[in-house]
Amino acid sequence: MSNDHRQILYEYPFSERLRTLLRLEDLFDKLEYFVGQTHPHCHHTALLTLFEILEVTSRADLKSDLLQELERHRQTLLTLRNNPQVSETALAAVLGEIERAQYALNATPGKAGQQLRDNEWLTSIRSRAGIPGGTCEFDLPSYHAWLMRDAEARTQDLHGWIRPMQQFNLGLAIVLRLLRESAQRSAQVAAQGSYQQMLQGRSYSLLQVRVAAEVGAIPEISANKYMLWIRFTAADRDLKPRAIDRDVPFELSLCAF
Repeated sequence: MSNDHRQILYEYPFSERLRTLLRLEDLFDKLEYFVGQTHPHCHHTALLTLFEILEVTSRADLKSDLLQELERHRQTLLTLRNNPQVSETALAAVLGEIERAQYALNATPGKAGQQLRDNEWLTSIRSRAGIPGGTCEFDLPSYHAWLMRDAEARTQDLHGWIRPMQQFNLGLAIVLRLLRESAQRSAQVAAQGSYQQMLQGRSYSLLQVRVAAEVGAIPEISANKYMLWIRFTAADRDLKPRAIDRDVPFELSLCAF
């Protein structure tokens, strides 16, 4: 598909818990990419991304949140058993996936990433990483030596550090996938770049806006359980958003489970 015909997806979470899960999903995606590269700069970025994951998980009880969300999805899906419109095979597969994720999380001791927080060498790098240029070779010679190791050896180390976090990544991936699959999609038009919709007090978890790339419109979203507002902007020469005064077609999705 050419860039002129692709859609850009924007997502807006309705709760702080979902904000955390979306941030972690983004960080895990970046982590996977940079770990898969071989240049020392990429592995340095992978480690910084891992530190960001630790920072996000330190602010919330990720394990408890994921277990609650998985159990909520499991209970909802159990009500679909014996429903003639639902494939029993597909339902059993999803329930099995959820239960395996629950077992893996329950078998994990402590908070997410506790093993990494207990690693003194990683902690020393993490403390310097917050300083601009703080991980230079003269500040952290042992870290510089690690970056100069063979790419395969560095990759093995990174996988070893990431492995204890994988069950959390798996759990949030299941929660977000099931949530996105619940989307109610509709084609809409923002008259003069503005759109409003009453939500009648219904609790949604996630709002998605898809805009064709060639439209050149960027949604600024605000929403609560009663109403959502979308105001489209466009980037000027300095990439500063400016209001759009033309009609903007887009696809709206509301996700709740």
